[in-house]
Amino acid sequence: MNRIQKNKRLVVILSLAAVILSLPLIAMQFTSEVNWNGSDFLIMGILLFGTGILCEIILRMVKTPRQRLIFCGMAIFSFLVIWAEMAVGIFNSPIAGS
Repeated sequence: MNRIQKNKRLVVILSLAAVILSLPLIAMQFTSEVNWNGSDFLIMGILLFGTGILCEIILRMVKTPRQRLIFCGMAIFSFLVIWAEMAVGIFNSPIAGS
């Protein structure tokens, strides 16, 4: 895969993260049940973009498709566990949400 294709993939990954991050902002315009502040957007942005960049690094450095799937799956699973902990506190850690 050449450099232009790799950069296009990175742009797609980061654009997808930006679209996902914009969903709460759009929802806040229509309902009062979504109530995010700046720090919520900052933290979720770090998580989304960090996971996206980590998956891109994995896709660039790991050679076999099986290992790519395993490592990206682990990165996405870690993101989901951290997100769930921050949202509802499944493990009752100090970062748990209310």
